[in-house]
Amino acid sequence: MERIPEPELMLSEEQARAYATADFSAPHQMFVDLFRKHFGPHLTGTVLDLGCGPADISVRFAKAYPQCIIHGLDGSPAMLKYGIKRVAAEGLSQRIKLILGKIPEFSLPSHYYHAVIVNSLLHHLPEPLILWETIKKTARKGAPVLVMDLIRPQDQREAREIVEKYAAGEPDILKRDFYHSLLAAFRPEEVREQLKRAALEHFQIEIVSDRHFIVYGHL
Repeated sequence: MERIPEPELMLSEEQARAYATADFSAPHQMFVDLFRKHFGPHLTGTVLDLGCGPADISVRFAKAYPQCIIHGLDGSPAMLKYGIKRVAAEGLSQRIKLILGKIPEFSLPSHYYHAVIVNSLLHHLPEPLILWETIKKTARKGAPVLVMDLIRPQDQREAREIVEKYAAGEPDILKRDFYHSLLAAFRPEEVREQLKRAALEHFQIEIVSDRHFIVYGHL
């Protein structure tokens, strides 16, 4: 199945509310656990969370790495509204700063980051190389980088089966967006080619579930 791109940003209030209230605890905690597995339990400095959405991973990462400051960047004001509420409710407003911005046009408080994390942003981008170039631009030399995203299924039937398996009880709008995200996702072999084009061939690719892969390494 060929990739079918989807809108780059989730701008509507309905989309943001559905995403912010959905139960992503399993994949989001897996993301943090995989960072710990590959880079260890200790990290200090400022971390950039690209495409942070309503900040669930930002919050989980801040709790797992209490010596870190998190800057979360997202292009959707609706998503960030829920993210700001979540950060405040967790008492983390002093350590997590959420910023409205869209790659590659953005402005950040720091020039270079001690780590860069990215969850489910790649499949939203019309040109995937933008993500890898942004990582190269924002991460300090030697900084750990972890990217997790969806794997495009073999066909639309498999995509529908994945949606029903993992989102059967979610609102229809979330199920619709999940389905279109699967169709817009990349295959690991396509990501390998992206890394080659970005001169990041040393990054590793690992399939971590029936619907997720990760890319990780030090810049």
